[in-house]
Amino acid sequence: MTSQNNQKVLAVVQASAGRRFLGLASLSLLGLLLIYIAIARSPEFIWQVFLIAVAVAALWSADAMRRGTASAVELTETELRDADGTLIARVADIESMDRGFFAFKPSNGFLIKTKTGNRRVWRPGLWWRIGRRIGIGGMTPGHQTKLMSEMLAAMMAERDPQD
Repeated sequence: MTSQNNQKVLAVVQASAGRRFLGLASLSLLGLLLIYIAIARSPEFIWQVFLIAVAVAALWSADAMRRGTASAVELTETELRDADGTLIARVADIESMDRGFFAFKPSNGFLIKTKTGNRRVWRPGLWWRIGRRIGIGGMTPGHQTKLMSEMLAAMMAERDPQD
């Protein structure tokens, strides 16, 4: 399989349909229920404003998750990128990877630390980047992220044989 700049795609991670549906339905239902409670039950005005603000945040999050999980993460020989072409990290720039049980990582995913930082990006349910830390996973199947992390670990070991 090849992609945009004719690099061979070694591994792909994308959100599973079931998890995507469940996550989007849950957040959307939460937003709609909060709006219903704020209007139909008519609590005190300050609580009504609070409920509507939380409902808008939940609906906004559901839309961000819908857009984010529509894409995929691709691993090529030189880079980790979003399917839309956004560069997540260059393989040569990856300093370490954490797949441990207690790592601050997305569900079914892994954490990457790069040598150089980059701007913040958040694709809910798929990946995020804050400075030098990148989290891959969330609504993704464990077998896909495990394969990608194993391939990245092998590429890093090949690149740095002394480690």
